[in-house]
Amino acid sequence: MLPFAIISITLALVLYSAGVWGERLSKNLRGWHVIIFWCGLVFDMIGTTLMGQIAGSFSFNLHSVTGVIAILLMLVHAIWATIVLFKGSERAKANFHKFSIVVWAIWLIPYFTGMFLGMGR
Repeated sequence: MLPFAIISITLALVLYSAGVWGERLSKNLRGWHVIIFWCGLVFDMIGTTLMGQIAGSFSFNLHSVTGVIAILLMLVHAIWATIVLFKGSERAKANFHKFSIVVWAIWLIPYFTGMFLGMGR
């Protein structure tokens, strides 16, 4: 199960990074960015679920707390991106990337703390 969890979390990193940086570089929110945000969230949730099953219990630490926050932020981000894409003004689409970078940076905290915790075992 561990290889599938690692692959899922890594796919989440690749997809979410591609969506966030693609959006930032293009300076405008597009449909493919929103699709990539949702795909990144799905793979993050799959990987997180698998890692939780492997761990067997929830530990209250920096990794778990930031992980929960990151998933919630990714969900809010994907929902907001969808709304902005379909109902937002051109200005809203052009400024959306400011929030994306913050969410992405926060998401990196549980990604890297999880990786380092896993290496320590």
